[in-house]
Amino acid sequence: MSEGPLTRAPQLSTQTWYNTNVPVDLLELRGKVVVIYAFQMLCPACVSHSLPQAKSLHQYFTADDVCVLGLHSVFEHHDVMTNEALAAFISEYRLGFPIAVDAPGENGPIPQTMQRYELQGTPSVLLIDRQGYLRVKALGHVADLPLGHWIGRLLSTTHEAPSEPPKGDALQACLVNGRCN
Repeated sequence: MSEGPLTRAPQLSTQTWYNTNVPVDLLELRGKVVVIYAFQMLCPACVSHSLPQAKSLHQYFTADDVCVLGLHSVFEHHDVMTNEALAAFISEYRLGFPIAVDAPGENGPIPQTMQRYELQGTPSVLLIDRQGYLRVKALGHVADLPLGHWIGRLLSTTHEAPSEPPKGDALQACLVNGRCN
């Protein structure tokens, strides 16, 4: 978890998009809450927990309020996680929300968007508020109740200045234990 002041969410650096005719631009999503799931199709926690959760969020919320995005961030097993394999995976699991393939790293195996957001692995969840500020960054599966709590908080604020969410240990306790103060 970063401890600095709120920052605008960096743009996604992608090479391919699925389930959308045009690449998604975070600037065009201002006014909506954005939930980004960074995943790898060979990650067990992604397949069993995070992607089903993303699918449920996408089905539950209207696109006018919450935009759910997938980000396939491959930092290992590059040879087997091809675009063809990902297309089959998306079809097999019936993932209907927009999914991007993170652009390859310029100086190593870590993809570009994963570097920009300083993600430590997959699954990771990013919550961006209506004003485009990165509000939550969590590594690992986030339980439904605390995630719903955070999305509800972000949906209830429309045009007010963003306040700082809990950081570090307080945020981790919220996400893992479901106890948000």
